[in-house]
Amino acid sequence: MVISEKSYIRDSRSPKPKSENVSRIMSANKSKNTKPEILFRKTLWKIGKRGYRLNYKKISGRPDIVFVSKKIAIFIHGCFWHRCPICNLPLPINNRKFWQNKFEKNQKRDFNKVQDLKMSGWKVFSFWECELKKDVDKLAKKIDKEIAKIKT
Repeated sequence: MVISEKSYIRDSRSPKPKSENVSRIMSANKSKNTKPEILFRKTLWKIGKRGYRLNYKKISGRPDIVFVSKKIAIFIHGCFWHRCPICNLPLPINNRKFWQNKFEKNQKRDFNKVQDLKMSGWKVFSFWECELKKDVDKLAKKIDKEIAKIKT
């Protein structure tokens, strides 16, 4: 994938990578509407689960998918950025200290978001990108069953 020079501005929060191309690719990663999120939403839609909100700002942590009336929050985590315990991916070779620190902060933030929501009475689900690739239907049915348990 080639990103034009005009649209690319390197994020100064990270150390300068050895390869400018790597920097472009990493900067192009999205935080919303990722492929795993879209896959999961399409699967929810397919089984008739609608009425959810995306990146809901009115509660702590801004979950990826929220069923507000059921108080169900869903986070869809990318295996690389959130450090999937299933995949157990290695740290990047270059700038290891930076990446280790960044990933630890991401994991701490993820944990705090879940705890805040649980303390507020929310049922929270976190699904990994690799789990969705393996069996997205199973995870959508899990949410469907959880919604069915809750009376409103």
